Amino acid sequence: MDYSIRRERLSPEEYVAFLKRTDLGSQYPKERFEKRVAALVKSVPISLTARDSAGELLGVCFGITDFAYWLFITDLGVVRTHTGRGIGRALMGRALEAAGGEENIIMYTCPNENAVAFYEKLGMRSTDSLMVYNRVEWTEFTVT
Repeated sequence: MDYSIRRERLSPEEYVAFLKRTDLGSQYPKERFEKRVAALVKSVPISLTARDSAGELLGVCFGITDFAYWLFITDLGVVRTHTGRGIGRALMGRALEAAGGEENIIMYTCPNENAVAFYEKLGMRSTDSLMVYNRVEWTEFTVT
């Protein structure tokens, strides 16, 4: 499978359409979904896409970073029909490079329980040292 990875900003509509084809579509709260997705795709510091030769969107990786010490992966998804082909791994590698490289950057994420094995294969490990402040109303739903 040929695909290319590039830094690219998606439109909110394209990202929502992508979410419907992945398992990422269940990680967002229902409250103000459209407005918040629009802010996400406009503002996230690292926005990478994987597309096939016809331009079909196969994968997305979003990350927040200070470009000096850390990178937090907020979104990593691959369309269901293309999982297991190395696209997610390639996106993560490119995100780490874009943030400053593995010699400088510590990478974090809060994975869905079904994705833990994937991140462990990348060499990531679980830690209990994450602190959270959350006063956000959060009604679970799945983008369909």
